[in-house]
Amino acid sequence: NTAKLYGAQATGCSPITTAVKNEWDLFKPVRPNTLCKSLAIGNPADGFYAAGVMRKSGGCGEDVSDEEIVDAMKLLAETEGVFAETAGGVTVGVAKKLIEQGRIPSDESIVLCITGNGLKTQEVLQGKVGQAEIISAKLSDFDELYKKLHGTKK
Repeated sequence: NTAKLYGAQATGCSPITTAVKNEWDLFKPVRPNTLCKSLAIGNPADGFYAAGVMRKSGGCGEDVSDEEIVDAMKLLAETEGVFAETAGGVTVGVAKKLIEQGRIPSDESIVLCITGNGLKTQEVLQGKVGQAEIISAKLSDFDELYKKLHGTKK
C-alpha cells in the first residue's frame, strides 16, 4: 500500500483544494478571507505540484469554514490535550469531514501534521471558549479545581 495524500485548506482561501475537487488542471488564485492567517496564501507557489500529488496518490482535497476550524481546535484540545494553532484546526477539521463523508475509512490509520501551537493564534478563540482558571502550582489547588469542574477528585 502506498500513502494517499490529502490536502486541507480553509474555505476562505482554498485555491488548491477547489481545483482538485473540480478536477481543474490549474488552480485559480483567490483573495484570502479566513481567520487562519498562516494558510492564507491565495496564490501558492507550489499549488500546481500539491494538487498533482493529491491526485496521483489517490487522495483528495477538502476545505473547512472558520467555524469548523475553531470547532476542530477545541476538539483536539479536549480529546488529545493539544492546543493547536488555526492551521492544525484546518488539518483536524478536514480529516473529520473526510471521515464523515466516507472518503477516508473510519478504521484507516492516518497521520495529521499539527505543527503550530495555539498560543500563536489564541485571539481566534476569544469568546468561543471559557475563561481559563488560574491556580497556584500546588497539587492541592489542582485537585480542588478538578473537583469543582468535574464533581469528583482525581
